[in-house]
Amino acid sequence: MKKNKSTILVIAAHPDDEVLGCGGTMARFADEGWGVFSLILGEGITARDSKKNMKKRKKELDSLKAQVYTANKILGVKEIFAYDFPDNQFDSVPILRIIKKIEEVKKKVLPSVIYTHHFGDLNVDHRVTYEAVMTACRPLKQESVREIYSFEVLSSTEWTGPRRDMCFVPSRFINISDTIDRKIKALKCYTSEIRPYPHPRSAQGVMLLAKNRGLEAGLKYAEAFANIRQIIT
Repeated sequence: MKKNKSTILVIAAHPDDEVLGCGGTMARFADEGWGVFSLILGEGITARDSKKNMKKRKKELDSLKAQVYTANKILGVKEIFAYDFPDNQFDSVPILRIIKKIEEVKKKVLPSVIYTHHFGDLNVDHRVTYEAVMTACRPLKQESVREIYSFEVLSSTEWTGPRRDMCFVPSRFINISDTIDRKIKALKCYTSEIRPYPHPRSAQGVMLLAKNRGLEAGLKYAEAFANIRQIIT
């Protein structure tokens, strides 16, 4: 294993978002000797009920948490930080609480690169996560984060209404031809989240997106990102 080149922190709202958004990239950079860490902010289950009930869903929540660790280990993640902010209700939580969690993990990890959600996603938790990341990573002198990229999450990013100011416009394409199989393997760990084709959050849907992004960049398979901030000193 090569010496760590740098440290990447992937900040996702829900379990499986990290794999959908940048699982191939995570595996590639882990293979290349980068330190890759995951921060999952939400519990990802209770929005299926009319009223949040953690006790009622304990078995499913425990199972999903186990899936998080299995999936991320497949991708070569060094450490996973998983929290329990309410599913699809991040906007009901004071955003300062989310920011503080991100800052807490950043202090431990000292990432130079962050991958997170697109600001225009249909899912409210994704949008709040983006805002919290941008606040937690203000470009102050002592800030470790030098680069921030947004990823796309199927069944959210592409379902945003037809507004140009909310569209995901990628400018960074990463070749994941050697790691697409691990991305799919990690995705399949999320047995409660993956759906049958033609749902976009299916193994076939993820493969099709990777092929399409690859076509846009002259690659076999790729993941696409929007460059939010890049500081070169």
